[in-house]
This record gives sequence, structure tokens and C-alpha cells, in this order.
Amino acid sequence: MSLTKDDLRIALIQANPHLSRYNPLPRILFYDDFDQGINGWVELTGNHNGDLTRIREITRDLRPPQLSNATFFDVGTHGSVNGVYSMKLATRPKAGHMSQAIKRMTFVKPGLVQLETYFTFKSEQSFNWSDAEKAAWNGNQDPSETHFGEFTFSNDNCEDHNGARYHCALRYVNADEHGKLIHKWMYKTSLQTSTKMQMAGMVKPPEDYHVQSPDDWKEIPGGYQPLCYNEIPTKINWHYLRWIWDTRTRRNVELQVNNNVMDLRDIPVPVYDHAYSGLSHLLNFCIDVRTRRNIRNFLFLDSILVSVDW
Repeated sequence: MSLTKDDLRIALIQANPHLSRYNPLPRILFYDDFDQGINGWVELTGNHNGDLTRIREITRDLRPPQLSNATFFDVGTHGSVNGVYSMKLATRPKAGHMSQAIKRMTFVKPGLVQLETYFTFKSEQSFNWSDAEKAAWNGNQDPSETHFGEFTFSNDNCEDHNGARYHCALRYVNADEHGKLIHKWMYKTSLQTSTKMQMAGMVKPPEDYHVQSPDDWKEIPGGYQPLCYNEIPTKINWHYLRWIWDTRTRRNVELQVNNNVMDLRDIPVPVYDHAYSGLSHLLNFCIDVRTRRNIRNFLFLDSILVSVDW
């Protein structure tokens, strides 16, 4: 029996210990192993005219991604799933602060885009528990779990010069600003405020980078999913994530996180009703973490594989 081209492709992927834990579409656009460097991921900096004081407040201090060997005060160096380094996003210890990394690409033609990664999340170890936290600690659930806010996977897509532009954004809310555990995947329901919109006075400066109002998020059907935090802030457990969207239909398609597969086809994606020049075939990938309390939050990504059906 002769092998087809697809059979050979699958066999090569399955024989590669780095790629075999992923399920790519026919063409791999990029595979970022952070043992090999930062691979083009960079801090998102807001638009400016050369005067850095003109950067909007919400995009002025998003902090650059770091290469991390995940060293903790009690266990030493953890490393990544395979190797030493992962990409780490870290907030400041300031309620509402967000750290975001972006990788900027363009697309050849419309179609399916799939992002896969292994991630883990933690809040910084606190040595100053409140009396209530000390009393509530039972050796299983640690107060640090309630100190972690949220992380978001998003993109920035634009079709042709002056063409339709839109952002898909999927957020995992772990806990609110009061420390109440939420454990839900959410999708955004309003446009992301651009520099152009804010300068033109179309909207007021946003409190949430992704939406015009902090309330512009809805739960994804089937999106309740407590993830593995593993009790204390220095125990890392990696989670698998796979997200597909379609640049032909300007829609999300599917989100898988471990065993939870969420159908996103019926979820609306807001599209700008005004044009953006200079962004022809834009295909940007964005990942961020945001703390809800005055405690640093961390998101670690072992590696990232993006594939397409072009």
C-alpha cells in the first residue's frame, strides 16, 4: 500500500517528539520553541508619532515577554515541558495591570488558522497573608489561586488595504477583584478601542484593553472549566490549548483546553465599520495576562505552534 502525501506528513509529525504533542493543520506557519529564543514575540507598544508620551495610557506599560526557566524560591528551577525555557508574561503588582506579547505576521490567503500551545498560570508567592487567609488555609486550596485574575488569547486581522478589520478574543477569568473564583472562558462583545478611535473622540479611553466597557464579555457555552492550579504558586502543571478561527468568515471556530472542546461558530465577532489603511493581510497573534489585585500574575507558554489550511 502506497503512502499518500498526507500520510507521510502525519508520520513525520508523529515521529518528532516536539511536534507529536500537537495536531497541526496541513501547513505549519511557525513553531516557536522558546529554548531557541523569543521567536519574534515582543511587547505590544501603543501607536505614537515618535513622542512616547503620546502613547495611550492603556498601552503604555504592557511589559515585554521574558524567557524564563521557572525558578522558584522553594524548589529551584522547574524548566518547561521539553527543555529549559518557556515564554513568561508578568504583570506589575498593581490591580488592573496587563502584560501582553504580540507576534506580527501576514496571511497568504483567507482560511483556517490554528494556534496550539501548552501553558500554565500562577500568581506570585505572598508572604503576607491576611488573617482570614491564614484561617482558611487547609493545605489544599492556597490563597494564591484567588490572587490570579485572567489571561486572554486574541488576534488582529485585516483583509485588504482599507479592508475589514476585526479582533477575536477569548478570555479565561480565574478570579475577580474580590478573590471570588470564576473559572470561566469568555468572549468579547464590543470592538477593541483603537488609537484612531480614541484620537477621533469616537469613544472614551477604555478600562479594558480588549473592549469598550469592562462588562462587554459573555460566557462561552460550556465555558465553565476549573483548571489545574495545584495548590501552591510554585507547582507548575501544563495545560494544552488549541484555538481555530476562520479568516474567510471572520469567525471563531473552536477552542479546546485539555478535554473541553467548545464550539465557537455561533459566537459573534465585532467588525469595525470604518477603514484602517496600511494593514493589508494583517495576521497578528496576541497573548496577555491581567491581575485583578495588587499581586503579580504570571502566564508561562512552553511553546507555540500555528498552522493553516492554505
